[in-house]
Amino acid sequence: MLLSETTKMSKVYSIKTVQNMPISLEEAWEFFSRPDNLKNITPTNLGFNIISKHHGEKMYAGQIIEYIVKPILGIPLYWMTEIKQVVDKQYFIDEQRFGPYSMWHHQHHFKEIEGGVEMIDIVHYKIPFWFLGDFANSLFIKAQVKNIFEFRFAATEKKFGVWRGGSERIIQFG
Repeated sequence: MLLSETTKMSKVYSIKTVQNMPISLEEAWEFFSRPDNLKNITPTNLGFNIISKHHGEKMYAGQIIEYIVKPILGIPLYWMTEIKQVVDKQYFIDEQRFGPYSMWHHQHHFKEIEGGVEMIDIVHYKIPFWFLGDFANSLFIKAQVKNIFEFRFAATEKKFGVWRGGSERIIQFG
């Protein structure tokens, strides 16, 4: 790729979150590997709604899941993801096929630790519209992505309890 081409592209952003939960690996996997539970850990202001009819109850490689989200001013946007890889009780990866991002790659990792499970999410995303996308990320998208994971932390703690010794939450942007 020529330098002049790279300067015309928006950046790829990343976020990594880590949360410890006082539950078994089996319980964590059972909950997070079911697409229908995603709505329970997504902020209501995003208007998240699964619309696919044949996505199945458990995640599997090749699975297509369709949603409507309302991330900006309540405007509904279509989003389709594909579950690209699944290793039972270890990780799954979803990628956007169609939707609001130029690129969305989300890794969900689960590891048994003493007293519970460590859950790590790693997201790489790219916003369309070149420098306008970069500006939008600085203005509100980065904060919105962070808020989604903060909401997920709180919803997960409400469902499964707080990690012993208090909340164990890490958010890192790359």
